[in-house]
Amino acid sequence: MKVLLYAEGLKAIGKSGLGKAIEHQKKALEKMGIEYTTDPKAEDYDIAHINTYFLKSYLLAKRLKQEGVKIVYHAHSTQEDWVDGFALGYQTRNFFKSWIVRCYRLGDIIVTPTPYAKRLLESYEGLEEKKIVAISNGLELDFFKPDPKYRATFRKRYHYSATDKVIVGIGLYIRRKGIVDFVELAKRLKEYKFIWFGYSPLSAATQDVKDAVNTKLDNLYFAGYVEQEYIREALGGCDLYLFPTLEETEGIPIIEACAMKCDAIIRDIPIFEGWLEDGVNVYKAKDVDEFEQKIKDFFAGKLPSVADKAVEVAKERDITHVGEQLKAVYEELLNDK
Repeated sequence: MKVLLYAEGLKAIGKSGLGKAIEHQKKALEKMGIEYTTDPKAEDYDIAHINTYFLKSYLLAKRLKQEGVKIVYHAHSTQEDWVDGFALGYQTRNFFKSWIVRCYRLGDIIVTPTPYAKRLLESYEGLEEKKIVAISNGLELDFFKPDPKYRATFRKRYHYSATDKVIVGIGLYIRRKGIVDFVELAKRLKEYKFIWFGYSPLSAATQDVKDAVNTKLDNLYFAGYVEQEYIREALGGCDLYLFPTLEETEGIPIIEACAMKCDAIIRDIPIFEGWLEDGVNVYKAKDVDEFEQKIKDFFAGKLPSVADKAVEVAKERDITHVGEQLKAVYEELLNDK
């Protein structure tokens, strides 16, 4: 078995969650001993696993399907997570939905990260009869391991004291990631330090996001894009991870936070139902006022740590399990005559 892992525009998407997901696919296949190529011009692959919905990806999938190559189309995006993304997301939502349906329909099997995303896709006209499988994007559990040294190195790197209460956020500069609420909380809770990791061009952002990122506060810092080693260090060295995202197809950062035994407060939205439980492995808040209160309660000791339970979430999504599930999908396609 040999698989084409195809992603268009990797330079543009490499620093996003999608870029992480593609790297995880490579490592998952390597763990399973499955040979793969990233070169669509290669002639000896049995299955094409398409990760992007751009024009070249669509045309490639269409051509390969006509040639009889089995197609796995990976649905990393939905209309719902497009709406509150970049500028004009709402205005273009219907066009975007029709386009991704056109792309995903080319898959003999569609893979998407969560049961929630699966339910959304199954509700789209044109995908009702397609086989859709939920497989986590996963993480490298061997990499995301807690270590006491991270607290000191993280705080030295960003000039925090040992007693500072530090809250971390991660994501692109888009409204959907909750960055506007993150900044609002920094304004309200000046006794705590807030640091946001991640970057995308502000030229593509909505005005409220531009205003948020340009906010100047003594307790707020935008670290920009950093390598995974620094994300691991930050999650291991902070006091609290805040994930005020409005919509996800999965949300890799919260899985990484769970792996690092980092206490987290996340937004109470449908994507997290059934696997992240309020008061069990995370805490949940519906709006900025509830985030504010739960942050205060956490640091006051009214909300006990749930980090030891959180790590179980990450164990279930290790890339070894992802590899096993992808292998099963590939084998099903090859055995389907």
